[in-house]
Amino acid sequence: MDREPGLSVRLKLTLSYAGFLMVAGAMLLAAVWLFLLRYVPEVIYTPGGIQTLKYDLVRAFTPKAVAVLAFLLVFGLVGGWILAGSMLVPLTRITNATRLAANGKLSHRIHLEGRIDEFRELADAFDTMLTRLEAHNAEQQRFAANASHELRTPLAITQTLLDVARNDLNRDTTALVDRLHFINSRAIDLIEALLLLSRADQRSFAREHVDLSLIAEEAAETLLPLAEKRGLTIETSGDITPTIGSHALLLQITTNLVHNAIVHNLPADGTVWVTTSVHPKSAVLTVENTGAKLSPQVVSTLVEPFQRGTERIRNGHSGVGLGLAIVKSITQAHDGTLNLTPRPAGGLRVTVRLPAGCGV
Repeated sequence: MDREPGLSVRLKLTLSYAGFLMVAGAMLLAAVWLFLLRYVPEVIYTPGGIQTLKYDLVRAFTPKAVAVLAFLLVFGLVGGWILAGSMLVPLTRITNATRLAANGKLSHRIHLEGRIDEFRELADAFDTMLTRLEAHNAEQQRFAANASHELRTPLAITQTLLDVARNDLNRDTTALVDRLHFINSRAIDLIEALLLLSRADQRSFAREHVDLSLIAEEAAETLLPLAEKRGLTIETSGDITPTIGSHALLLQITTNLVHNAIVHNLPADGTVWVTTSVHPKSAVLTVENTGAKLSPQVVSTLVEPFQRGTERIRNGHSGVGLGLAIVKSITQAHDGTLNLTPRPAGGLRVTVRLPAGCGV
């Protein structure tokens, strides 16, 4: 964007230093002058006649004062330029780092030395921002690669099935149609999940007062047939838990967590616990499940898109690998936090902490 040219910060600081030094020098000379006038009489009587001391003092003092002010001006300009340059060195390093970041080089860090001051705090904050941007950029690149792979897989399978059917015209198409229908449904589910993830990231949703306990019960009732089919038990508990957000998106969070707890559970006789609780400043949703033991390293990667803690069973309820990524995105869009911890006996505990709302 074009802007009108103006004075540089270094030149402004130099003029400020020089101006302050000139004012201080002028005030000092004025004080000296007033001090001298206080004790010097206007005239004195001598055997040779009357002498005007003040006039002689002015004539002697004025050239010296002008010379001193001229010296202070030159000294202030030169010294101010040098001092301003040394003061702005950290800002120059920050500016260079900003230009590198603007060109896509996010690995550069300022690492400003010295004690903590305004420039050091600014540099440290900028380094922290670069670290987060670099991590976010790497995460986006992994997401794009994984999304491309996940979207290409059903299309490649569909193409193979169609090629087989074209080369074998006498083959029964019933199984082919069923298989194509299943693959197409998974592709649609994946695209809808990606759209939901994008919607949550943009925070383009209306907020209202909702009760997490009612949402938890709704999600549990919806997924109860799937749990019963797998021989699992869902237990819900919790008092009224008010918060503020999108009912549809918070229901999506709870549904994804309960579905994930069902799919990644024991083969039979497993349990899913869904609890809600209210605290002075937060509303908490907790979903726990029995299952295989997970290491902290594996758990830390589960919120990344298309990451799976255990081998996923490929069936109609396997999901598309975006469940916890969507939960993380929606939680952050609601100014909340998401915490995943492995259970000592096996399984996972997921805690969603949202800002508390007034009673609903």
